[in-house]
Amino acid sequence: MPTSYQADNKTRPTRKSVKRYLQSIEPAGRREDATVLLNLMSEVTGEEARMWGASIIGFGTYHYRYDSGRQGRGMLVGFAPRKSNLVVYITPGFAAYQGLLKQLGKHKHSVSCLYLGRLKGIDQQVLRQLIELSVAEMRNRYAE
Repeated sequence: MPTSYQADNKTRPTRKSVKRYLQSIEPAGRREDATVLLNLMSEVTGEEARMWGASIIGFGTYHYRYDSGRQGRGMLVGFAPRKSNLVVYITPGFAAYQGLLKQLGKHKHSVSCLYLGRLKGIDQQVLRQLIELSVAEMRNRYAE
């Protein structure tokens, strides 16, 4: 077996238009929240938004390599405006951010996904801090 291999990620950057995708989001409140997240993540990362797959908007990339030899590219941070929630992808997870999560407002989370209803119930400064810390950690961890 080779010592290193490149596996195909299921979710990869595409050439689809972020603007066109945002315009298609319904209802209008979800579209407005998605636009706020787009602007916030653009400011924090300094990166251009790209579609990852059919419904994820991602910013920046990093190269990973596991001990198994598997390697690939992922987005630094991103979000998906789903029907029931906005899903924010905080790539390093939330272990180091428990204090901020307590201040965030109504949410749920899994290992690396933050599920938000509407942004009006969220402390957006705390959300910005989470995104800033996450991006800084990913850039530090995967500096190329």
